Amino acid sequence: MAEATDDRLRLLIERIERLEEEKKGIADDIRDVYAEAKAVGYDVKIMRQIVRLRKMKPDDRAEMEMVLDTYKAALGLG
Repeated sequence: MAEATDDRLRLLIERIERLEEEKKGIADDIRDVYAEAKAVGYDVKIMRQIVRLRKMKPDDRAEMEMVLDTYKAALGLG
């Protein structure tokens, strides 16, 4: 039984390692896209913010924007 457990553990670890490699490859691809965007004149920092906003649920985004506006107003920023 211990051998089967050891094999299962080894297979799980190997799957995790493969997925980590894929994740690294995807992260490299994303970095390349941002570099391409920067090369043609886009503001990468703003693009990252837009990507973050688009991931959010509409209600969460609206709440965040409302709080941000409140803080900005309190600090005289607009």
